[in-house]
Amino acid sequence: MKKILIANRGEIAMRIMRTCRDMGISTVAVFSEADRKAPFVRYADEAVCIGPPESSKSYLLGDKIIEVAKQLKVDGIHPGYGFLSENAGFAQKVKDAKLIFIGPSAEAMRMMGDKLSAKHTAKKYNIPMVPGSDGAITDIKEAQEVAKKVGLPVLIKASAGGGGKGMRVVEKAEMLEEQIKLATSEAKSAFGDGSVFIERYVKGPRHIEIQLMADNHGNAVYLFERECSIQRRHQKVVEEAPSSVLTPELRKKMGQCAVDIAKACNYSGAGTVEFLLDENMNFYFLEMNTRLQVEHPVTELITGIDLVKEQINVARGNKLSFTQDELKIHGHAIEIRVCAEDPANNFLPDIGKLTTYTPPKGPGVRVDDGMEEGMDIPIYYDPMIAKLIVHGENRTEAIHRMIRAIDDYKISGVETTLEFCKFVMQHPAFTSGKFDTHFVAQHFKPEMLNHTPDNKEQDMIAAIAATLFAAKKEMKHAAPDAQTSDKGISAWRKRRD
Repeated sequence: MKKILIANRGEIAMRIMRTCRDMGISTVAVFSEADRKAPFVRYADEAVCIGPPESSKSYLLGDKIIEVAKQLKVDGIHPGYGFLSENAGFAQKVKDAKLIFIGPSAEAMRMMGDKLSAKHTAKKYNIPMVPGSDGAITDIKEAQEVAKKVGLPVLIKASAGGGGKGMRVVEKAEMLEEQIKLATSEAKSAFGDGSVFIERYVKGPRHIEIQLMADNHGNAVYLFERECSIQRRHQKVVEEAPSSVLTPELRKKMGQCAVDIAKACNYSGAGTVEFLLDENMNFYFLEMNTRLQVEHPVTELITGIDLVKEQINVARGNKLSFTQDELKIHGHAIEIRVCAEDPANNFLPDIGKLTTYTPPKGPGVRVDDGMEEGMDIPIYYDPMIAKLIVHGENRTEAIHRMIRAIDDYKISGVETTLEFCKFVMQHPAFTSGKFDTHFVAQHFKPEMLNHTPDNKEQDMIAAIAATLFAAKKEMKHAAPDAQTSDKGISAWRKRRD
């Protein structure tokens, strides 16, 4: 491949393009009207606007993206994550257009993209599963029987879901019917598929995922694990590698299960198998993500492997450049998602202009971003501004380095998750490694954050101060016979003068 189109935007588009340049591959960016001035558009060798800001009219237009790729004589398409990255139909269309899809086959996507299908595949290899329904729930009587069999509380999950959508915890039998209806409705609205299933609700679990890489020559390896238990609204906000609780024996066992799942669907490229780990260190298969993960940088830092480079080489038909025995864990890495969200207001997205934007630097610090100072945060997409990743010789050093990097990160104009992530880094539950997916509910309250004026308030104060300073300077340089008076000057200003 000599030219690759990146069917994505923002930080992941930039991250893929940098590896392409390292490999001597030219790049094509596709962008919406909202991203016309974005860094990734300028960074690409060629760029084409494919539609209005809405994803449905731009980044989700698979046919249009393929058309651009053919016009510009592109060899392959990298989907990044999100948007079309796990769309089996798109992957098939790319192949039918005689282009290379940098990811797994459409067949593997179909097998693993649906949670129920993935569970059936995993069962064939005797991989531990959370007790629950064998298929989609079709009526309330069946749901009641499953709930009675596995025991309350239960978790209702959308088969085609993700990001916490179509998910409901039910603790009382009389709430089951209502919650199934709500989950079904939300799943249908979000994914176009209202299928839901029921699992036993695992209390106090940790979210552990295994990074996979496989080629088209029968080789599959696991690149150790990532701990992703610090979440809000069922979405990750802090990730680290390795996990502070896995033993070498358990790591190997979980890794082998992940490899078995990859081989079961003839998988190729980068993928991730997610597990729940309970308080007794029992693990259960959760799902498989058939794409590059947002948190892949922590794996890269502890292994020294460029996962995007491996993806491209696998898509070229090459064998993996390493074996399982050659992989070793080096140090510890932590990633936080710097999102334009307000932790004091249930992490609701915030919009505005990045009045100040200065990323941290220094040893062991990596920032994957797609924004720059003066840019507006688009309301049409995920509110993530950047990923801040650090690496240290051990977990303690990585935590201290992350705190330093957070303090060095200067952002104003929007609320961000930086202070919340600093709170996490300093909390005894996190530093001790004794936490689970309920960290936010159990340990965080908005008032626990350092109380400082928000960025917008600071901007306002700075603007007022600058105006007053200019007025004062003008008064001092007024003509000697000019008549000045305190009349019309506020009491606050008189005190300031």
